[in-house]
Amino acid sequence: MPKVQAASSHSSGRGARGHRVSTSLAEINVVPLVDVMLVLLIIFMVTAPLLQRGIDVKLPTAVRATAIQGERIFIDVPLAYRQDRVVYMANEPIKLEILQERMRQKMENQSEKQVYLRIEGTLQVQDQMDVIDRLKAAGVQTIGIVAATPKK
Repeated sequence: MPKVQAASSHSSGRGARGHRVSTSLAEINVVPLVDVMLVLLIIFMVTAPLLQRGIDVKLPTAVRATAIQGERIFIDVPLAYRQDRVVYMANEPIKLEILQERMRQKMENQSEKQVYLRIEGTLQVQDQMDVIDRLKAAGVQTIGIVAATPKK
């Protein structure tokens, strides 16, 4: 709050006015800013799990399937691949024609050149081989096919 001095008791003449001294108010009220930031944090915390949803692919089942450990590159090949020839890498649609170049760029700095395919179980073997050929041409050394574990 600004400080105010009372006027002087000398009231003679023009120069005898009272002097007011005030300081500038340089404080910012951060309470509304914190409130807005907390609301945004809550919104992002609620929506983040909803954005993690991937492409729906019905995986074939295997009795001896094991869980994959660590960070890996997954390529999803949905049933719609027969019509549009589009695969998905990290939920990003990629045409089969440019898959080789995209994988080559992604694999440049990696020591383990491994890719895991999540292929729709009802796709024909030739469709699967087309994708595998493109990945091999891009320099991928190991290609794994992800299978679902049977429900017990």
